[in-house]
Amino acid sequence: MRIGELSRVTGASTRSLRYYEAQGLLSSDRRPNGYREYGEEAVRQVAFIQDLYRAGLPSQIIRDILPCTATTPPAGDCTQLLARVRQVRDELARQEQQIAQRREMLDRYLSGTAAPAGLGGRPHCSA
Repeated sequence: MRIGELSRVTGASTRSLRYYEAQGLLSSDRRPNGYREYGEEAVRQVAFIQDLYRAGLPSQIIRDILPCTATTPPAGDCTQLLARVRQVRDELARQEQQIAQRREMLDRYLSGTAAPAGLGGRPHCSA
């Protein structure tokens, strides 16, 4: 299928598909007229790439993950790669915790139950 059809089927823009190809995440064959030709497996692969991007993984990790998800995985060990993905997941959890703590602090300021550290009393502005 050509790039426009892959775009329609997956919902990914043609620009994104070209980017995926430039990053080594997606491959195509070139026709004599220069058009890209994608196999049927490209639909599943694009959906997977998009999921991994939404999950916050960078191109480099996605590029390394893709061979491990092939129908015939590479001869190498993919466990180190899984550890890298777990690290990304754990970093996201840490960031979520920080955001929750910051939101809680702002809620306390807005409700008047907190004052700046070292100062007593309630803030003088109203929310």
